[in-house]
This record gives sequence, structure tokens and C-alpha cells, in this order.
Amino acid sequence: MRLNPIIVSLLDTDLYKFNMDQVIFHKHTDLCGQYYFKCRNEGVVFTPEMAEEIKEQVDHLCSLRFKKEELDYLRSIRFIKNDYVEFLRLWHPIRDYVTIELSDEGELKVVVDGPLFSAMQFEIYLLEIINEVYFRMSYDYVQLRRSAEERLSAKIEAMNNGTYTFPFAEFGCRRRLSREWEDEVVRRLVTETKNCVGTSNVYLAMKYNVTPIGTYAHEFVQMYQGIDSIPLAYTNHYAMKDWYAEYDGDNGTALTDTVTTDLFLLDFNRSMVNNYTGVRHDSGDPYEWGEKIIAHYKKYGVDPKTKLLLFSDSLDFDRAQKLYDYFRTKTKVSFGIGTFVTNDTSEDALNIVIKLQYVNGRPVAKLSDAPGKAMCRDNDYLEYLQKSVEFRIDRESR
Repeated sequence: MRLNPIIVSLLDTDLYKFNMDQVIFHKHTDLCGQYYFKCRNEGVVFTPEMAEEIKEQVDHLCSLRFKKEELDYLRSIRFIKNDYVEFLRLWHPIRDYVTIELSDEGELKVVVDGPLFSAMQFEIYLLEIINEVYFRMSYDYVQLRRSAEERLSAKIEAMNNGTYTFPFAEFGCRRRLSREWEDEVVRRLVTETKNCVGTSNVYLAMKYNVTPIGTYAHEFVQMYQGIDSIPLAYTNHYAMKDWYAEYDGDNGTALTDTVTTDLFLLDFNRSMVNNYTGVRHDSGDPYEWGEKIIAHYKKYGVDPKTKLLLFSDSLDFDRAQKLYDYFRTKTKVSFGIGTFVTNDTSEDALNIVIKLQYVNGRPVAKLSDAPGKAMCRDNDYLEYLQKSVEFRIDRESR
């Protein structure tokens, strides 16, 4: 390794990885998954030196184990259960599950293939490694860090002078400039402002004694598409049902757009509306989405001011402030902001993802409320899923 180790703790990941994994550990250990890496930026080239560094960093990742104090911290989170923590005492990342290749054109190809309870944990670690390797080996890191510091200071000043008044959580693990920079970002946000209510990064939540924040991601709903006994248009229903059974409403913010918000709302019935504390937006027009959710609450006689709208779709502070001003008198509002705080530099950030694409050999997909965010390696399956969703919406919305 030319660089210092990028991952030094297995807690250096998003909370929802543990949340989702606990449900899988208790209910779905028979599922196997395949995840694929994708860089959405055009013209990005990874060099052979970068690929070798990434491989060596993954080798180091797979040498790590949870420490006693880390397991004790997980155990202190009220909805993380002791038997799952004891499983993590035994668990570690397995290098054989990860394949890393580089094409002649410089396209980085990464596949994770293994039992879902283990394969899913690689996503955030790998994105943290890939992103940091790319920026440290492509640019003058000192200059990038300096520009990031200047921009963060300006944001903090704007929060403290009243320009930005909204509450938010730091959601920046996956595309951060570096591990040390995310650490500095969280430290400054929680000590120098009153706006930051927590972080998705479990290690930094432990380090700075702030709230770890997160529920579940699209992959959690997607995995139900790989279960033979569940009709495709009802996967969200079974995902929410399992989630509520696991957490009894404690840890209850639902993600609406995995198979479109319109389908989600068919499953978000009176019982689910009462069971979940709020919902998260991650694609499509946020204003239209928010009004649709508020109308749905009112339909069931629920005061929207008792529920949370959490916005997390590619936000910067100006967009978040406008959304806050619009919705603050209508409902509870909060935000998850990632790249704009952990990789806002003089260079464009990478738009990189690692997405679940197969479960037990069957393709799975995210439709979302923005067609451009759909990702599936099987176009025939994607079309079939879309038709299944449209059929149910058409039949049950009449």
C-alpha cells in the first residue's frame, strides 16, 4: 500500500448497514446477493496503480475485526439486539467475495458476490476506499483539502449567522474526500453549529458522542424481489412488514421510492402510517413528493405535523433551506446531506455507487421516482418489474 489504511474500524460505515443486516440475520440468512460497482461520471479513468492500491486496501479491510468497545457501542444502540452483536463478534469481511478488475480503457469493475448478510456490508467500505484512492492519486490532495476547508468554514458561518436554519444529519461516508476529512467535518459540525443532529457514520457517532442516524436503503426492498414466494408488486409490503416486526416501530423511517412512491403509498396503509415515524425522499421532485405524502397522512386522519419528512436526494444547503422554508409549517422536516459536506472541493465529486443486482440468481432492480436513477443489468426483468408495478397501481387506484 502506498497510502495509509483507509478503513481502520469496521464501524466506519453507515448505520443502516447494521439495521438492514440485523433483519437479514434474523429472517433471511438463505439469501445470496451480487453487487456491482458503477461510476456515473463520464470520462473517469482509473489507472493500474489505483486498481492495485484499491486491492491492497481491500486486503487490509478484510484483516479487520470488531473490537470489544465497538461491539459494546453497537449494543448500546437501543434497537440493535444482543444476538446480532454476538454474531458480529464472529463476523469479518471475506476477501474471496470481492472481485476487482480494470479494463484496458481504465474502467474499474468491482463485483461482490456472497451470502447477503455478508456481501451487503462491503458497499460502504468499498466506496470509501475507491473514492479516497481516486482523489489522493489523481490530484494534489493538500490543495483539495484546503479548498474543502474553505468551503466548510463558509457553510458553518452561514449556519451560525442564520442564513441556514434547517436541521440535518451528515450522510457523507460513501463519497467522502478521505477518512480524515469526514472526521474533521463531523467534529466541526457538531461542535461549531447547532444544525447538525447526528451522522450516519457509526464510528464517528461513537467518537463524537452524537446520534447515529439511518434506517434502510433501496437494497433492503430490492432483496425481496429475489424471494420466490413474494409477488414483485408486493415486495415493499413485505419489506415494511418485516422491518416493523423487527423493530416494533422503533427505528421507523420508511424509504418510499424503491419501486416508486405511488406503489409505496398503496402499501402505506393506516396501520403502516401509524407504525412509522416518517418517510425519506431520495428521487423525483421533492415538493411534489412532500405534498403527496402530506395528503396521504391527511387521508388517514393523521396530523402531518406529527410525522417526519426526511430529504436526502443530492442536497446542497441552498436546496435544503428552500425545502425547509416550504414544509416547516406543514410537517416535521429534516435532511441527510452527504457529498456536499464531505467532498465539496475545487474538483467535481465522483458519482459512484455499488448496487444490489441479483438475489439468489434472480435479477433485482430499483425503479425510483426518477427514471435516470434506475439500475438493472437485465432489461427484460426491468421492463417486467415496471409492468407489474403499473398493473397493481392501475388495478388498486381505481
